Amino acid sequence: MLKNKGHSSKKDNLAVNAVALQDHILHDLQLRNLSVADHSKTQVRKKENTSLQRETKAVIDTGLKKTTQCPKLEDSEKEYVLDPKPPPLTLAQKLGLIGPPPPPLSSDDWEKVKQRSLLQGDSVQPCPICKEEFELRPQVLLSCSHVFHRACLQAFEKFTNKKTCPLCRKNQYQTRVIHDGARLFRIKCVTRIQAYWRGYVVRKWYRNLRKTVPPTDAKLRKKFFEKKTQDWKPA
Repeated sequence: MLKNKGHSSKKDNLAVNAVALQDHILHDLQLRNLSVADHSKTQVRKKENTSLQRETKAVIDTGLKKTTQCPKLEDSEKEYVLDPKPPPLTLAQKLGLIGPPPPPLSSDDWEKVKQRSLLQGDSVQPCPICKEEFELRPQVLLSCSHVFHRACLQAFEKFTNKKTCPLCRKNQYQTRVIHDGARLFRIKCVTRIQAYWRGYVVRKWYRNLRKTVPPTDAKLRKKFFEKKTQDWKPA
């Protein structure tokens, strides 16, 4: 009887471990609403409705002008993390079969990841998913140092229903919004505008130079003075 009980307990443990591992695999590959969620729309509507009901008071018109405060504009160059909280522990992690997920990266860790991405030149190259330049569109940096368009990563996650990096296949990465591609695109546009303007100034200066200074070549010099005499009109 004792042998049968021990055998059945081992079978139960194996069954629990198998179910826990299966559950972990499903949760590990499942798409969590972290990087897909819009950072600017994270407030719950119910809380807004309750706060509006509490703040409703009778308004008395005193005839005095009220100073309206302008809404603070968010810094367009500000970087922020899209998934600040780690995912909840699965049953396999609680039982100790698999190690816990890595903690959220600190600002120093994100700085190291960003430096690694800059050394690789990911922001200079086109997006690996759509093969287009980053330009001014939103850009995200993953904890594995790979960079994508935010919309492209959202589409990839929705299509695959998994949260794995499209390049290195790392599971449950952390995501941070950056603006390196937009900054490089602005610099590129400024240098291009400056190059066109300098070319225009130089061409204009050269035309004026050709009209005032005679060339050194004999044939061109002859044509230059012939044109001068033709253009000259006696008073």
